[in-house]
Amino acid sequence: MRGYAICGERRSGSNYLCDLLRSTGVLGIPREYFVPDVVRRTGIPDYPSDPAAQVELIPSIAATPNGIYGLKLHAHEFDQLEGTRWVERMPSLSFVYLERRDVLAQAISFVRARQTGQWVAGMSASAAPHYDAAAIQHALIETLSRQNRWRYYFARNGIAYLHLVYEDVTRAPQEAVDAIALLVGLDTPARIDPGMLRFEVQRDDTNREWRDRFVSEMRDLGRFD
Repeated sequence: MRGYAICGERRSGSNYLCDLLRSTGVLGIPREYFVPDVVRRTGIPDYPSDPAAQVELIPSIAATPNGIYGLKLHAHEFDQLEGTRWVERMPSLSFVYLERRDVLAQAISFVRARQTGQWVAGMSASAAPHYDAAAIQHALIETLSRQNRWRYYFARNGIAYLHLVYEDVTRAPQEAVDAIALLVGLDTPARIDPGMLRFEVQRDDTNREWRDRFVSEMRDLGRFD
């Protein structure tokens, strides 16, 4: 068995990337396996809450028949895994670091999703979104901080990782899938199946309006904090 972990922060396009990979049928079944509620909603109702038990199960339940498995996690989920030594226990694990070039758009997307409860296209909103500059600023700083935690983790451990950028993935999705196939040593084609894709881009005029307003209010080229 061999596999990969997609590492990054919320609203970085990880759902979309996982959707692309699952559609190939040969690059694992990547999901947030360290968030048990997510796994239970996807067809494993008795999935355990204990992180150590999750580590034992992931390589098998996250794998396609060819033995390749996939998962994704965010920095705050890694914090919950202390003591499990999950990285060392995952067979032949490689790392994919996914980030979004437009971090402000990422922060706005997170604030809006948290307000509405609409984390993916197709979900019903539980509340209407409203502009909140303080929340956007907090999300922006938090996202950048957590991204740097990943970079520090990779550097401190001498980990060579595949670096993907969301905007490039949306422009050339098959190239991103091919890069992950190469990373795990897949020797057969990994073609995206468009008919299997579920996730769509959620950005709309509201996101753009919030961005313009935030930059207008916060812009100060003489301040560096």
